Amino acid sequence: MLGMTDGFVEAIGNTPLICLRRLSAATGCQILGKAEFMNPGGSVKDRAALGIVQQAEASGALVPGGTVVEGTAGNTGIGLAHICNAKGYRTLIVIPETQSQEKITLLRTLGAAVRTVPAVPYRDPNNYVKFSGRLAQELPGAVWANQFDNTANRDAHYTTTGPEIWEQTGGRVDAWVAATGTGGTYAGVARYLKEQNPAVRCVLADPHGSGLHAWFSTGAITISGSSVTEGIGNSRVTANLAGAPVDQAIRVDDQTALNTIYDLLWQEGLFMGGSVGINVAAAVQVAREMGAGHCIVTVLCDAGSRYQSRLFDAQWLSRRGLRQPRPQGQPQGRPRAARMA
Repeated sequence: MLGMTDGFVEAIGNTPLICLRRLSAATGCQILGKAEFMNPGGSVKDRAALGIVQQAEASGALVPGGTVVEGTAGNTGIGLAHICNAKGYRTLIVIPETQSQEKITLLRTLGAAVRTVPAVPYRDPNNYVKFSGRLAQELPGAVWANQFDNTANRDAHYTTTGPEIWEQTGGRVDAWVAATGTGGTYAGVARYLKEQNPAVRCVLADPHGSGLHAWFSTGAITISGSSVTEGIGNSRVTANLAGAPVDQAIRVDDQTALNTIYDLLWQEGLFMGGSVGINVAAAVQVAREMGAGHCIVTVLCDAGSRYQSRLFDAQWLSRRGLRQPRPQGQPQGRPRAARMA
């Protein structure tokens, strides 16, 4: 039947490109957001989660009744929990305790076993990624998703997201802009688009507190500052990111990202998460650098509802030295976004 999918899994992907009209008009470019928040699990990570599970099934590592273990900032775990529920597997998720309560609560609601752990650097043996790998080794019938270094992640975007963008733009995409945590979304799409047209500019957006901007600029990972964004940035080059084309790296500060997500809410009707602010702010910079008449594509990773108690709470932001934006002309007092929440 036209428009019908055979279950949750087949509903993943084929998300629309949304023209960001105000920003497009302001830059003279067509700035398009790949609406990955419209995946059935609510984020771009549905694609990576599905690719990882399918690879584990094909290899024979994941069998009926098995468990998928993963260390995640939230969205990959949420995608895995949805997919494993649909396929009859269990999920065990390790997540840093610094991540939003909305994501942690949602994981438990979905039936995942959740272990919250202190947020420590990757070099620490108790880092959430390494901790999840040890748990997978100890648990009978378990597989480790290993989203950072399992290239089934970027392959999922190479075979689905990249071709969708190429087809949806009629091959007229001039730049691809995305932040990266695991590297899967950025690298998979960048590799595909470069194969179609080597002139496509591939731009890595990076928050403060991540070393990837420095890695591109100097060849060495150095980290300065910090960010309230979740799930993006890294202190190392993952297997998914390794070898991916990077023509430019742009660093975006938290206040700029915050201003951007509020502008998307008030001017475009899009209620987005923090990484979207990094992506769209970088896309606007690329549009201005390239000049009018170009097509810039970025990714709208997930919705703001997963960060509502943080990014849309004036007191939480103030404690971190950030100012909650207000619509132009709104009087001082409680911001409109806080009233709506």
